[in-house]
Order: sequence, then C-alpha cells, then structure tokens
Amino acid sequence: MSTTTPTPARSGPVKVPAGEPGTGKGRRGKRSMGKQNLAGWLFSTPFLALFGVFMLFPIVATLVMSFTDFGQRNVRRPMEANFVGLDNYTKLFGDDQFLTALFNTGYFVVVGVPLTIGLGLLVAVLLNNGIDRARTFFRVGFYAPVVTTIVAVAIVWRFVLDPSDGLIAGLGDELGFTAPDFLGSETWAMPSLILMAVWRNLGTVMVLMIAGLQAIPAEVREAARLDGANAWQELRRITIPLLRPTLLYATVITTIGYLNVFEEPFVMTQGGPSDATLTVSLDMYKQGFSFFNMGYASAMAYVLFVVIMGITVLQLRLMKDNTK
Repeated sequence: MSTTTPTPARSGPVKVPAGEPGTGKGRRGKRSMGKQNLAGWLFSTPFLALFGVFMLFPIVATLVMSFTDFGQRNVRRPMEANFVGLDNYTKLFGDDQFLTALFNTGYFVVVGVPLTIGLGLLVAVLLNNGIDRARTFFRVGFYAPVVTTIVAVAIVWRFVLDPSDGLIAGLGDELGFTAPDFLGSETWAMPSLILMAVWRNLGTVMVLMIAGLQAIPAEVREAARLDGANAWQELRRITIPLLRPTLLYATVITTIGYLNVFEEPFVMTQGGPSDATLTVSLDMYKQGFSFFNMGYASAMAYVLFVVIMGITVLQLRLMKDNTK
C-alpha cells in the first residue's frame, strides 16, 4: 500500500504580474497615460477656445436674449435689457409675417427636398451605370454649382429668368409664348427659387449617391440580372433598398439646409413680392439686423431650431426602421 505525501506549500512573497496596480511599471503606465491626456487637451485648447468664443457663447447668449426685449439701445448696455419671459415666443405665433415665413419655408422643403433627392439619385445612377464616355466631365459639371458663389449663381439665374431679355423670354419669343415675370410674380417666385436651389444642391446628393452605388457589391446586381430583372426592377428592388442609409443621410442634410434657406431669397428677391419668398431665416435676419429686435429674432431662431430638431428626429426614426 502506497502512501502519498502532501506537497508542502510554497513560502515567500507572491509575485505580482508586471503592469498591475501597485507595481512600478503600472505607475509608469498611468503617468504615461496622464501625459498623453494632458498633451491631447493642450493640442485641443485652441479649438476649444475658438469653439467657446464663437459658438458656445453666442448659442447661450442667444438663448438668454430670447427671453428679453434686447434691442439697439442695449448693444452698449446689455445688462439693461428687460426680462420678458415667454412674450417673444407667444408673440411669434400671432405674427402674420412669421407665420407666412414659416409656411413659405415648409413649402420650400416639401417641394425642394424630394426634387433634389430624386434628381440626384437619377443622375447618380446614369453616371454610375449608363454613361461611359466623358463621365468625369459630367460629374464635374453637375457638382460645379455646389462650389460656385451665390453671387455668380444669382447673375446666371437672373439672366435665365429675366422677363424681357432672359433666356426663357428669348425662347418664348421664338416659340410664340410670353414668359412670365418669374421673380416678380407671387405665383412663380417661390417655384423659381426652388428650381435654383435644386440646381445648386443636386451635385451634393449626386456625389453621395454615387458613393453609395459603388458600395453595392457587383455580385448582387449580376445575380438580379441572371434572375431576369430589368433595369427598373433592379433599381426598385436592389439599388434603392441597399441605398437606404445613404438616402437617409442625404435626406436629413438636405432638409436641414432647406429649412435654413436664406441665400436664395436674400440675393434674388429680398423676400418679395409681397412676402411670397420670405423664409424664417430671412425674416430672422430682417428682425435682428434691419429692425434691431434682437430678442425677438433670437426667439425666432430657437423656434426654427426646435422645428429642425423635431423633423430630423422624425426622419431618423421613420427611415432608420427601413434600413434595418
């Protein structure tokens, strides 16, 4: 009968793995991480300072100002502005001019966004699949308005829309019809600005869509064609479903841009005729810098901010469910 002798327990200090808390190497690692964090904050300081002065402070100041009657008299003595509570906000929704501007902005968005997204997708599909020659030329041509200044764009469109000597007026003389005064008509002014905005922003959507199209695996398209899908079926059942994340992003940024529309009416019509092209951003500009009702204009800015946030969240929820 054999017996087993127990192994005696080892005595002495227990070795701690290198790098664990309490060791010299662990403390050195912590000091190294602390130095890296400090260096990161130091490199970020210029940006944070600029952000605080030119972004964060104006945002907070505008919010505070929206609850006061801040005007021209308070520019030198801002602390003398009177606190009026929610009066500016309640006054807004009884202001016929603001409600007109809100309606015009909604009209601009509801018509302009689908046109921009639809035409951008169409152009992207044609440039990605249908056009082989001079593809780069067409891409540059469609994107050129995006990087063109609004002054140059206004000159071009004034020439096109001029009722007496414009391009459309000349074409009408040749074909026997009289072109309307597009920018001077309450009926045609806003559609003209929408058409101009679509032309300016088409290139941005086109670039996004081309990037999304090129990310779709070629095997998926080939499998659809082998199954007998035609071009329309491929677009509707393959391309658009796989492009939904890109469509979501393009729709959100285009909607935000169109809700903030300012340059087109400011340069082309100044909100006329008879406030037919007055938008919220243009009305805000006039209240703040023409009439110096800074508190009222600040309230207008935050109402627009809430509208933009609400529509953006709604779009993300509705379209994100379809991207899963």
